[in-house]
Amino acid sequence: MSVETQKFVRPGRSKGLLEVFQKQYLLSLLVHKELRVRYRGSVLGMLWSYAKPAVQFLVFYFAIGMFMGMNRNIENYVIYMFAGVVAINFFTEIFNNDTRSVVWNTPLVKKIYLPRELFPVASAWVAFIHFIPQLVILTVGALIAGWRPGIIEFGVFIYAFFIVTVFALGLGLLAGALNVFFRDAENFVELMLMVATWSSPVLYKWSMVQHALGADSWLWTLYQLNPLTVVVELFHYVFWAPTLPADSAAKADIMPPDMWFWAGIAGVTAVVTLLIGELVFRKLDPRFAQEL
Repeated sequence: MSVETQKFVRPGRSKGLLEVFQKQYLLSLLVHKELRVRYRGSVLGMLWSYAKPAVQFLVFYFAIGMFMGMNRNIENYVIYMFAGVVAINFFTEIFNNDTRSVVWNTPLVKKIYLPRELFPVASAWVAFIHFIPQLVILTVGALIAGWRPGIIEFGVFIYAFFIVTVFALGLGLLAGALNVFFRDAENFVELMLMVATWSSPVLYKWSMVQHALGADSWLWTLYQLNPLTVVVELFHYVFWAPTLPADSAAKADIMPPDMWFWAGIAGVTAVVTLLIGELVFRKLDPRFAQEL
């Protein structure tokens, strides 16, 4: 092939998230590096990822469920709350770590070229690794409470997992790129995460919000537009609802009205957020090394 007809590729030009799938070995190295750094000097290592959610579950059961009497207001309250906590924890870890992922890897960004999307995706993988132990504890607790899921529950769980992962990764790409130029992004994200638990029905039921805001209020509509609200309610549907007795009064209002419609909106919102986050990330990517 002659020089005139040969196609040249500009060095350092990334294909975005698509290139991450072509660099699986690099992704694996980054994930292992992040895990080694996090558990450096630890004797128990990854066992802590099981011990912490197990202790958290027991604290919720005794302190909130029994001592504060929440089990009297919501049947199997500890399952109800822990299902929401697991979903929010997963979102929080992805979003928080992705925001710092590029800055944390400053030496690599400044020395060599590699798709910078690898950093937030690697942080998302680490969050998934930590999500598994929490999911195991939740599953064990739900089984003890009488959880017997069906095919529909498994399908709903996969869809809810898709929403929270894609939504968190999209926000993480956006915040991670902005954090290179404005370190205030880290503080802003921390403020957002502080209210994440309270902005979704983790500690309370959706009916309380509807009663306070009004079924026809635009604030109620805005509340349902929040993808985290949808994800938490879907986790409740998967893990909490099957533990209720057949004659339980709570079965009458397990899900908010038109929940499946809002679930579809949440899926679209998550995908659009990912596209916007990737667009901004790729736009700012060429300036990362200079700014860092």
